[in-house]
Amino acid sequence: MSLLITTTTNRIPESSANQEELERTLGLVPALAIGTGTMVGAGIFVFPGLAAGRAGPAAMLSFAIGAVIALLVALPTSELATAMPESGGGYFFVSRALGTLLGCMVGVGQWLGLIFASAFYLIGFGHYLSDLARELGVTLPLPVVGLAFGMGILLTGVSVTGTENTGDLQNWIVGSLLAILAGFLGHGGLDALGVFGRQQTPEAFFPYGTMPVLTTAALVFTSYLGFVQIATVAGEIKAPSRNLPRSMIGSVLLVGTLYVLTIFISTSLLGSESLAEMGETAAVNVGRSIAGTFGAAALLGGGLLATLSSANASILSASRSIYALSRDELVPSQVERINRRYRTPHVALLLTGGIIVALILFGRVEVLAEVASLLHLFMYGLICVALLVLRQSPPSGYQPSFRCPGYPVVPVLGALTSFGLVAFMNPLSIAIGGGILLATAGWYLLYARAVTISEISSS
Repeated sequence: MSLLITTTTNRIPESSANQEELERTLGLVPALAIGTGTMVGAGIFVFPGLAAGRAGPAAMLSFAIGAVIALLVALPTSELATAMPESGGGYFFVSRALGTLLGCMVGVGQWLGLIFASAFYLIGFGHYLSDLARELGVTLPLPVVGLAFGMGILLTGVSVTGTENTGDLQNWIVGSLLAILAGFLGHGGLDALGVFGRQQTPEAFFPYGTMPVLTTAALVFTSYLGFVQIATVAGEIKAPSRNLPRSMIGSVLLVGTLYVLTIFISTSLLGSESLAEMGETAAVNVGRSIAGTFGAAALLGGGLLATLSSANASILSASRSIYALSRDELVPSQVERINRRYRTPHVALLLTGGIIVALILFGRVEVLAEVASLLHLFMYGLICVALLVLRQSPPSGYQPSFRCPGYPVVPVLGALTSFGLVAFMNPLSIAIGGGILLATAGWYLLYARAVTISEISSS
């Protein structure tokens, strides 16, 4: 069952060249790799030291809480995605259920959030590559910013030359990354359990009380931004009724398990205080404690692959967000142009990649990473509300192949927890995120208020 979505506007109609469709070239494995590859990044290679310093071993619960919230959103998103398997993800769902104003706020917020996150990932890539070279005694000719800048240009170029190329690259990166993590978690888990005879220092599970568990959950939730990016490229996924829910739900379960195991191993081997002192390099030092220089180099290589996969998937997803906005004429129609040779939205990709590399040159992108998390939480909450609205008054074309279990409890909890987690964020991030949403509403009122998106109908 295909869906017909039209827009009414007082602007000049689009040319037929701009209405070409993207090709469905991504199967289950590439879709799963997009979600997993986006999420397996900061959660394992940056946050263990920061999280342990805030909550101690109970940081395991913080990551588990994040996984539960992500799952509460992944289930409603899976239903919406199988009913509307189009590029745009959260923007597409919210705009069709809740109107163009909220849809525009979500779409632009999702696009900017992914851009901020991509710049953050690429800076992280530069640091990991530089540290890995130093560990191996190699001198690189470029500084961290130069490495990040070059990789941003390269990944954008790969995306322009074909979505299948991006999917193949993502498969290779994520496969290599999971192999490294399997060795780290396998050996480290046995070591933490005392199989190799290492003496463990007993430590209280809640050394700082229970409230830090919630504030830490807000900090680390940026680790779970990847699963909805699968829905963002839904228009390019083969057999979407089967592959969309499997890849979204599967990626959350897999990554959540990896995060909890990582915190367990890290706190068991080095202790929360030591991890806190190490900060963002804690994971590398855990690897060094397990296997010396080889272990440190392996974890640095894993961090390099993790940030690379997150950036690769985020660039792809961000371009599809702005592409979907352009198709509905909420931003200039030139953005939706598709390259006739590669069948990719090259204008959207170049616009997205250009802003990302500009942010890299600007430098300070750490705060923007939490702003990205806030913008996604806003979208997640509205996705759950969108499902409630569509279930109460389903249009004739709403025929999902996957139904959210536990309705209406699951989407209600998903909305409440998504909005509620924002309250535990840094006030500066809340202010910046709120300012972006207000600015997006202003854009809609000045530029796109004449656009009306029709309801879903069967063709």
